[in-house]
Amino acid sequence: MEFFHRATTFPFMSTRKWWYGLSIVLILISLVSLVTRGLNLGVDFTGGVTVQATFPVAANRDAVITALTGAGYSDPQVTIFGTSRDIAIRLPPTKQSTETVRNQIEQVLHRVDAGAQIQQVEVVGPQIGGELQRSAAQALIATLLLIFGYIAVRFHTWRLSLGAILAVLHDPILVLGTFSVTRTTFDLTVVAAMLAVIGYSLNDTVVVFDRIRERFRTGRRLDPVAVLDQSINQTLSRTIMTKVVTLIVVVALYALGGAVLRGFSEALIIGILAGTYSSIYISSAVALDCGLKAEHLLASAVKKPLDDLP
Repeated sequence: MEFFHRATTFPFMSTRKWWYGLSIVLILISLVSLVTRGLNLGVDFTGGVTVQATFPVAANRDAVITALTGAGYSDPQVTIFGTSRDIAIRLPPTKQSTETVRNQIEQVLHRVDAGAQIQQVEVVGPQIGGELQRSAAQALIATLLLIFGYIAVRFHTWRLSLGAILAVLHDPILVLGTFSVTRTTFDLTVVAAMLAVIGYSLNDTVVVFDRIRERFRTGRRLDPVAVLDQSINQTLSRTIMTKVVTLIVVVALYALGGAVLRGFSEALIIGILAGTYSSIYISSAVALDCGLKAEHLLASAVKKPLDDLP
């Protein structure tokens, strides 16, 4: 199945500097937000208690906060999610067991509304949260290093490796920046989504790189700009179809998956859109500006004396 009925001839590389500028602006906004505002880290990383509860009628957020404060819970955070009857409660770390916390919170909510029901309780200690932060950072760093080595070995040139790494860095930075600006809770499910985004984006990049190598093999004398434009156009229909189908599923998760999957699906949506863009305007364009030529990709492209003859 093809998204476009006719072969496209978009001049992607001729506008790459404009897209460089857009990427720089978005990355700067993301980095400034991360430095000044940080991330709204979930209980997975900070430690604490999260409770999800449902009321028979619209929840009174202020009444819940007052009841929790009166019961001795300092600085409770209460948000309404999904429907007006569903609330999420976030409390500081505690040494009590999950069952004890559940019973205590249930008693507090029953003072607000006797029909309130607790759906889920999660208790994470601060030490575990710190270990999870380190593990998440190590997983991201290891992924980037392995990607750089894989691209360098497969395509025999650092130019494509550099383009792929910058594209892979580009997408998670935009995801982190969006989460920082919107204050969406950043937890382990978001880290899992970011790793999935990295792999998904890399897959698109490798498909384009393979087509670039094929085009150089059949037209070694072609201008590199023409080769990259042709390669991207030839894979464009496949890229768009794959992303559209994936987005249908992810948007459904975002709309219907509830609070548990909200951060996960939001990170995937941002990453898929950013990955489509970066596989065209970052990875390939950077390789081109680093002087990519046929001889860098084809081991057999050894220059012979006759190659210089007209």
